Amino acid sequence: MDLNSILLQLETDNEEDIERLLHQYNGENNLTFTFDPKGEDLRSRLCQGLLTVLGRQVGPRCQSTCLETLRILSRDKRVLGPVGTQEGMLVLAGLARLRGGAEGGDSLQGEVQIEEKERVVVEALKCLCNVVFNSAAAQQVGADVQLARGLCARLHAARTGRHEVGLFSLRLLFLLSALRPDVRGALRRELRAVGLLKEVLECTLDVRWVGPYEAAPPDSQALPIPAEDNERAMEALKALFNLTLSDTSDEDGDHQLRLITAIMRHLLMLKTQTEDKTEEAHSHAINLLSNLPVSCLDVLIDLPVQGGQEEYSGKNMDIVQVLLDFMEKRIDKGANYKEGLTPVLSLLTEGSRYHREIRRYIKTQVLPPLKEVKVRPEIGSTVRNKLVRLMTHVDMGVKQSAAEFLFVLCKENVDNLLKYTGYGNAAGLLVARGLLAGGRGETKYSDDEDSDTEEYKSAKPFINPITGHVEEPLPNPIEEMTEEQKEYEAQELVNMFDKLSRQQLIRPMGVRRDGSLAPLEEALRQPTTDSCSSDSD
Repeated sequence: MDLNSILLQLETDNEEDIERLLHQYNGENNLTFTFDPKGEDLRSRLCQGLLTVLGRQVGPRCQSTCLETLRILSRDKRVLGPVGTQEGMLVLAGLARLRGGAEGGDSLQGEVQIEEKERVVVEALKCLCNVVFNSAAAQQVGADVQLARGLCARLHAARTGRHEVGLFSLRLLFLLSALRPDVRGALRRELRAVGLLKEVLECTLDVRWVGPYEAAPPDSQALPIPAEDNERAMEALKALFNLTLSDTSDEDGDHQLRLITAIMRHLLMLKTQTEDKTEEAHSHAINLLSNLPVSCLDVLIDLPVQGGQEEYSGKNMDIVQVLLDFMEKRIDKGANYKEGLTPVLSLLTEGSRYHREIRRYIKTQVLPPLKEVKVRPEIGSTVRNKLVRLMTHVDMGVKQSAAEFLFVLCKENVDNLLKYTGYGNAAGLLVARGLLAGGRGETKYSDDEDSDTEEYKSAKPFINPITGHVEEPLPNPIEEMTEEQKEYEAQELVNMFDKLSRQQLIRPMGVRRDGSLAPLEEALRQPTTDSCSSDSD
C-alpha cells in the first residue's frame, strides 16, 4: 500500500478516511515483522504523523486504529526515532493511562465507550512494550518520565480489571526492570514492587493462607488455572525474577521473601490448561526460587505430612519430588540444557547443601545404595545414569552443574562420588576443585551415613575405579611377549610421549599434594602423601 497517500490523509481532520486507510494497511501488514530498508524514511514519517494525530482530540476508534498501525511499525527498530522522544513517549503513556490518574471516570459511560477506551489502553501498552524493547532512547525516556511509577499505581488500583490491560502492564514492567538497572533499583526500593507483585500473584493464583507460610493446597478435583490467569502470573514471575537478581534481604525482609517462596510452592502444585504451559509456569517459578536466599527454602518442606510419616524429620517432600520430576523431564528433552536444566539443578544443589532433609530425600531418589556394578554408571535410564552422562557434556556450565549436584549429594566426599560415577566422569569436577588426590569439599555436613549393599561390598575389589564398574576380563595383549619385546614396546611408548611433549602437542601433568594439577616435573619434586581419609555414605 502507498504510504504517501496515508501521510497525506493524516494531515486532514477526516477521521473516517484516516481509519479506512489505516485499517487497510493494518490488514496487509499485521503479520509483517521484516520490513524493506528502502521504505525506512516513509515509515519514520508515518510514525511522526500517527503521533501527531494521537496528540489531537480524536475519537477512541481512530486512536486504537492509529495505535495498531504504530504497533506494527514499532517492530522495526530503525524507524523509532520520532517515538523514542519524550513527546512521543508521553503521548503513548497518556493513552495507556499511566499518567495523571486517568483510571476513573468510566462509571457513567456506556459499555461500548468503555470497551473502546480500554482497547485504546491495550494498544498503547502494546506499543510501549515494542518501543521500549527496540529503542534504547525510549528506555531512557521511560525511566525519565517514570513509567514504572505509573505501572505500579495501575497494578495497585486495578487487581481485577480487563485481562489484557493487566497482562501488558506487567509485561512493560518486566521489560523496564530487565533493560534498566536504575529502574530495577527504584522498583525495589521506592516503589516496593516486590510486595506489589507478590500481591498480584496471590490474587491471580487465588492463594488462601492457612498458616504463616502455608497456602491451602489445591483440591485434587480443582480445575486447571485459567489460561488468562496463567499468562498474567508468568509475566509477574518474570518481573519478580528481575527484581530479585541482587540481594533483596535488606529491602524486602525475610518475611516477604518467605511468602513468595510459599506462593511458588503453591504454583508448583498447580496445573494449567496444557502440559507445555504447566511446564513453562513451573520453569518461571523455579527460576525465581533460584534467586531467593537459600534460608527461605525450608518453607518448601515445612508443611504437615500426609499419613504422619516421620522419615525426614516430619518434613513434607512433595514439592522436592515435583522438582526432581521436572529436572528429569528437562534432561529427557535433550536440548536447551543451559536455560532449561541448569536453574533446577542449581536450586536442588543449594537446597541439598544447606537443608539436610532435602539432601537425604534426593539422595534416596537419585543415588540409592548401589547394587548393579557390572554396567558403567553413565549407561542406563535411571536418574543417576542421566546425570552421570551430563558430567561429560560439551557445555561447561551444564556439566559443572550436574557434577556439583552429585558431589553435594555425596556430601562433597570424593570417595563417595567416585563410587557412583567413576573417576573418568568425575575428573573435570575434581580438577576444578583441586581434589584429584581425594579428600572432600569445604561444606560441613551431618554425620548420617548410608551403608553399602552386600552386592557392592562383594564386588568392590573388582571395580575399575576409572570406569566405575566391574569389567569383563580382557585378553592380556603382552601375555605371549618375551621380556625383550615388552621392554622394546615400553621404550617405544616412552619415546612417543617424549616426542609429543617436545613438540608441545601434549604436556605430561601430575598431581600436587593439595590435589591440583601441575606439570609433571614440578609435581615430582613434591613429596607425596596419602590422600585424605573420608567417611562412607
